[in-house]
Amino acid sequence: MTAEETDSHPRKEGAGFGRLTTIGIFVLAGFMITVSAIAARGTDLRSERNASLQDLVAAQALLNEDLREEAETLRGDVERLSEEQGVDEELARAVADAGHAASALPVAGPGVRVVLTDAPLDVRPAGVDDDALIVHQQDIQAVVNALWAAGAEAMTIQGQRVIATTGIKCVGNSVVLHGVPYAPPYVIEAIGPTEAMEDSLTQSRAVQIYLQYVDAYGLGFAQSTFEREEFPAFVGAINVSEATITR
Repeated sequence: MTAEETDSHPRKEGAGFGRLTTIGIFVLAGFMITVSAIAARGTDLRSERNASLQDLVAAQALLNEDLREEAETLRGDVERLSEEQGVDEELARAVADAGHAASALPVAGPGVRVVLTDAPLDVRPAGVDDDALIVHQQDIQAVVNALWAAGAEAMTIQGQRVIATTGIKCVGNSVVLHGVPYAPPYVIEAIGPTEAMEDSLTQSRAVQIYLQYVDAYGLGFAQSTFEREEFPAFVGAINVSEATITR
């Protein structure tokens, strides 16, 4: 075997290996592109180009407000047409009772007001997480539950009428109610037996836990009563058609 023949074989093997490597890279790249397309399902995988959760909440809040105004307009049309057509008195009373039970009618009366606020910005205890210094949905829910348990007849949060299916959700440092984000202070008002509602707040374990944070970190809790307040009717959609009380 000549020296020329000995040199030629490695070059052929190297070229074959290079071609195989190139083909493998293309196959792998094609596989990765396919997997990415399936995972994305037509969406952009670059997270920085996606709208933030706060932006989505704000957009939804605007949409909810438009729908709420439209619902109020339609409700007015229904009432006007009902008056024009004439309604049986017994039926009218039944509708009024149902409307009151569903919080679809405005109400007025005496009650209790509770205001919850975050800790002051200059309060930053060492080793304490920032989440412990702000009002959360469970804090608002604790007050709401205590007021309902004492026989509250009607309730509002931030001026919005609260019903049995109202959900309170935290988004960042704001609370979303019926699709609308609110910043503190959070004002909770309830019409009903004033003394019983005040006692219920005092006896609520969840409220007492919140008050421990008030004492330790300066979160706000202000409780007062009022002689008469007017609450608006709930104007959103009521999706529940049937419910039962469980104990």
